[in-house]
Amino acid sequence: MHFRENALKQLFCFGYGYTCDHLGHFLQQLGGWNVGGTTRDPEKKAELRARGIRGHVFDYTHPLSDPLFILNDVTHLLVSTPPGDEGDPAFMIHAEDIIQIPTLEWVGYLSTTGVYGDRQGAVVDETSELRPSSRRGSRRVRAEEQWLSLMRAYNLPVHIFRLSGIYGPGRSALDSVRAGVARRIDKPGHAFGRIHVEDIAQILYASMMHPNPGAIYNVSDDFPAPSHEVIAYACELLGIQPPPLIAYDEADLAPIARSFYSDNKRVSNRRIKDELGVTLRYPDYMHGLTACLEAEQFALAELQKVENTG
Repeated sequence: MHFRENALKQLFCFGYGYTCDHLGHFLQQLGGWNVGGTTRDPEKKAELRARGIRGHVFDYTHPLSDPLFILNDVTHLLVSTPPGDEGDPAFMIHAEDIIQIPTLEWVGYLSTTGVYGDRQGAVVDETSELRPSSRRGSRRVRAEEQWLSLMRAYNLPVHIFRLSGIYGPGRSALDSVRAGVARRIDKPGHAFGRIHVEDIAQILYASMMHPNPGAIYNVSDDFPAPSHEVIAYACELLGIQPPPLIAYDEADLAPIARSFYSDNKRVSNRRIKDELGVTLRYPDYMHGLTACLEAEQFALAELQKVENTG
């Protein structure tokens, strides 16, 4: 791959959603980066462009209109599109275009710790066998393999990131509590890892600065915990009485919610620390939720200032 010194970096994200938006904002704040990405929604495309992000419409039925032009000079490519049964849409539609980008220094694929399946509370790391226990997990395994195949065949600098449950401002237990939809399900022994979106951004950036093609990273916090504890802490922060505990066997759960409880594992995050030198800003849900509330309160205060001066 061709490296350019002292040149403007170009990030392009297939699937410019919540996580990519935080990474893009982080890079724009650093300076020296141009950011672009795809959305399925033409209105969101216009919104992205109004914020200085080169937005393009893309999905299974809408390939990029001129991929070699749109991806010209891209140095960093992040793939966050949800896969289907056949794999990742960006791979299936644009792999041949991507391998022709001469400036690529780094490619990241956002996967999930769901690829490990249920380990009955045991610890997994990046070398653990993949045993997905859900259709979503199986799709991710297929997509990971698709992207890694391009590294083997074309030396594409692919990195895989297996994410635990993503949360952050506007998307956390605080929001489900406020909306009145939070439930506290008690399944003894069950724990689930989480990761704050700002920590995802710093981990991705650390990898960008220290590429290691073929590397796989678990992206999870230090403190896997039962979801009912997280809901209780969110209620404490908001000064709200927590909802009652409901035994898992007695809970009327939708299939997707039940699948959340079917996998039980502890995810080792040692590699992001040892190899990338990352120190998590939010090593547990307590730090993370407290920061979410502070960020929301700050944003509200700033909005009120604008309204008062208007």
